[in-house]
Formats: sequence, C-alpha cells, structure tokens
Amino acid sequence: MATRTLEAGNGRQPQGTEAPASAKDMSALRMWCAVIGSTLGAFMAVLNIQIVNASLADIQGAIGAGKDDGGWISTSYLVAEIVVIPLSGWLAQVFSLRRYLLTNAILFLVFSVACAFAANLEQMIVLRAIQGFAGGVLIPMAFTIIITLLPKPKQPVGLALFALSATFAPAIGPTIGGYLTENYGWEFIFYVNLVPGLLMVGLLWASLDKAPMQLGMLAKGDWAGIVTLAVGLATLQTVLEEGNKEDWFGSELIVQLSIVAAVSLTLFLIIELRTANPLLNLRLFARRNFAFGILANTMLGIALYGSAFVLPIYLARIQGYNSEQIGMVLAWTGIPQLLLIPLVPRVMKLVDVRLLIAVGFALFAASNFMNVYMTGDYAADQLFWPNVIRAVGQALVFAPLSVVATAGIERENAGSASALFNMMRNLGGAVGIASLQTFLTKREQFHSNILSNSVSLFEEATRTRIAKLTAYFMNHGVSDQATAAHKAVVAIAASVRKQANVMAFSDAFFLLGAGLVVALLATLLLKKPSGPMSGGDAH
Repeated sequence: MATRTLEAGNGRQPQGTEAPASAKDMSALRMWCAVIGSTLGAFMAVLNIQIVNASLADIQGAIGAGKDDGGWISTSYLVAEIVVIPLSGWLAQVFSLRRYLLTNAILFLVFSVACAFAANLEQMIVLRAIQGFAGGVLIPMAFTIIITLLPKPKQPVGLALFALSATFAPAIGPTIGGYLTENYGWEFIFYVNLVPGLLMVGLLWASLDKAPMQLGMLAKGDWAGIVTLAVGLATLQTVLEEGNKEDWFGSELIVQLSIVAAVSLTLFLIIELRTANPLLNLRLFARRNFAFGILANTMLGIALYGSAFVLPIYLARIQGYNSEQIGMVLAWTGIPQLLLIPLVPRVMKLVDVRLLIAVGFALFAASNFMNVYMTGDYAADQLFWPNVIRAVGQALVFAPLSVVATAGIERENAGSASALFNMMRNLGGAVGIASLQTFLTKREQFHSNILSNSVSLFEEATRTRIAKLTAYFMNHGVSDQATAAHKAVVAIAASVRKQANVMAFSDAFFLLGAGLVVALLATLLLKKPSGPMSGGDAH
C-alpha cells in the first residue's frame, strides 16, 4: 500500500499511525475485515483484564503466590498495557501498520499460551507484562483504523463494534473466567484466546496492505516525551494498583513512586507543548467536544471498571458466591449489550447523539443508585434489574460518545486522539478501582464503629440476643455455657461486620452513581457534531 503523508497546517510531522488506505482505495470486504479483525483484538485485550481477575485466587494457588504478591499478575499486565497505548500511533508509523499490528497480535497469542505454563510468580509476572504490552497495541490501533479507514457515515458501525471491547468485554469477562476456571481449570482462561486470536490474525493478514518501514523516524522521535510518559504512566499505574495494599503514603515505596510519577508526567506535559514534533498532540484538548468527551470517557472508565470491581467482591464477601456464580450474575451486564450495541448506529441516524449519551449515562447512574439500600439478603435476584439497566446504559454511551469526541479530528491527529481517548478511559478505570478499594475499607470502618456503639451489653436487646444465641449453640452440640456465650458474642460481632460491609458497598455504588452524574453534566456541554450521523436530521 502506498502510504500517504498528510501534513498538518503548521508543517509538523503528522501524529498517529500512517493512514491506511482510504475507503476508495480498497474493497468494502477488505475494509470491514480490517475493522473486524482489529476490534476482535481490542476485545481480547480488554477481556484479559477481567477474565484473569476472576480467576486470580486459583492462579495464585497454582503457582505458589501469596495473597499480596498475586496482585502483580494483574498489575504487570495493566502497567505494560497503559504504557504502550500512547506509543502505538508513532510505533505504527515507524514499523508500518500491518507489520506492527500483526506482530503484536501474534505475540499476544504466543504469550497468552505461555502464561498457562508459568511455573512460579516471577515467570507469570514477566509473561503477563509482555502479553499486556502486545495487547495494549491492539486497543488504540482498532480505534485508529475505524476513524481513519471507514467513511464518516460508516464510522458509528465500526465504533459500535469497538464498544464490544470497551464495555461488553469488562462485563462478560468474569462470566467467561468463572465458568472456565470452575469447569476446566485456570489454564483455559489463556487458551480461550487461541481460536478468536487466529481469526483476528487471518483477517488482518488478508486486509492490511504492506507498507515500507520508516526507521529513520526513530532518530527524529520525541524521545524525551516517550521516556517521561512511559516512566510516569508506569509508576502512576503501579501506585494505583498497589497503593491500597501498601497503605498508600504510609509506604516509602508508594511515596517514591508517586514523586517519580508526578515529576515525569509534569515534564511530559511541558515537553509536548514545547516540542515541534510531539508524541501526542495535546492541543486537541483545546477543542470543546474532544475535551468534554475525554472527561466523560474518563468518568465512564471509572464507573465501568469500578462496578466490575465492586460487584464480584460484594458477591464473594457477603453472599459467598464462587467465581462461576459471580459470572452468572454479571452476565446480565453483558448479554443485553450484545443485543443492543449493533442497533445503536441505526438509532444514531434518528436521534441527536448527545441525547443518546445523556440517556445512557443517566441509566448507568440510575443502576448504581438502585443499589444504595442493600441488605444482607441482597443477591442475584435483587441485582438483576440494576444489572440490566446498567447494560442498556453502557450500550447507549460508547459509540455516540466516540463519534462526538472525534468529530472533526483530522487523519494526521487520529493517532493522538485514539491514544488519549483510550488511555484516559483505562487510567480512569485504574483510578476508580484504587479509590474504591480505599473507600470500601474506610466506610466499613466508619459503619462498624457506629454499629458497634449501638451493640452494648448495657442494652437489654443485646443481652437478650446473646442469651438466645447461647441457648441455640448449647442445643446444637456446645456443652459448656461459657463457650456457647463466647460463640454468641463472636456471631453478633460477625453480624455487625457483615452489615457494616453491606453499608460500605451501598456507599460505593452511590459514589459510582455520582461520578456518572459528572459524566452526564459533561455531556450537556458537548456541541452537536455536523455530518450525517449527528442525529435528528438524518434520513
């Protein structure tokens, strides 16, 4: 394929990937093969976050990892993924889109299988990091192909496909992971990538044209920006993933990493705004729709990954569900999306896309607010409708938000737009999970203190409850009254702690809902994009 270099108005080297052949340069079949192949890759890359998290306990036990150290199995993947996302546009220019995407697609499959053969924690961390680096390439490249390859009227269809990776994959990941782990073993969560992965490689191989490498760009690269961004994102992601476990700033390691992250990212911003050929065009944030679209997308990441984090913990800790049972509950946050997302592009032709985004965020927020009055009996049946409403909201948000945020983005800025859009959603997810971990701990302590003050031996109700439980234990095999009384006190303490945990989870859902209200407010500040997919006036 003969690549075309589109110079920006100021003569700078264009940012992002080299433009794929335009719609008129290739057949519709090959164009859609490229889109489907790349979005399939993005789907698998995102899926591998949640599918592994759902089976983390089993993996830790199999490779002899401790409870605390096992977190690095996920952290290594996420750090590598978020570092490579903003670099991918430039690297695709250097090595050519076809070579870069195919190489990383194949590496992703190879190291997926290799993870299943890891013998210890060290091997697993290294293999997951390489898998994450390769998987991180697949996410922005799919987005870039959609907004540069497809003609504008067809982009919502491509973005709807991409939404399956952005919102459907996190929702369905625990379902797939739980089922495979419970029925076949944790190794199969890595083997499951093979069949769709081979299809992905085949589609990309057949659809992407060859192009020469531009290795000379390596000498002209924005290396200061690359190094500061990579170091900043890696340390920031590590802080977010490990902070709660290490007691945040009570840990010297977390303090040091936070300083490195702050200094590195500050230097990156200064470098990017001053250099003639920046790695990422941060001036895109001066565009109203892109800026507010990124804000809404970041809040979407917080709520999307945050709710996918909170629900499994609630079901395991409070209801005692295993991974397969948790997956069945969460399936209802995924299945409706699979049915609705393909219909969204048609609706976008008839309705103002901003209205769709607003309705989507409102429904997503409502689904969280429905969970703020939970009790100890709040389980699968009670979560059904909130999960379905959440699924509908997520299905309505992503494709329209992507269209509005990237409206008017020139092809030379497509790589920067793709990197920033996807990086901020993933970073939002990391911030959301880290915040919720600490929030749940603090709120459980808060509610536990309040409830404990109400459970006093000076209260007649407390003494009556202890007496009844003591009698119960003595009638069920405990012969010593002192032992039975002790077990009664322990049972009451466990009940208090369970109720405090339930109230903490209710607070967490309220926090997620409030975050989505912020996203809704950002949506109200978006301008209506021009073009056939703006909605309302389309035929």
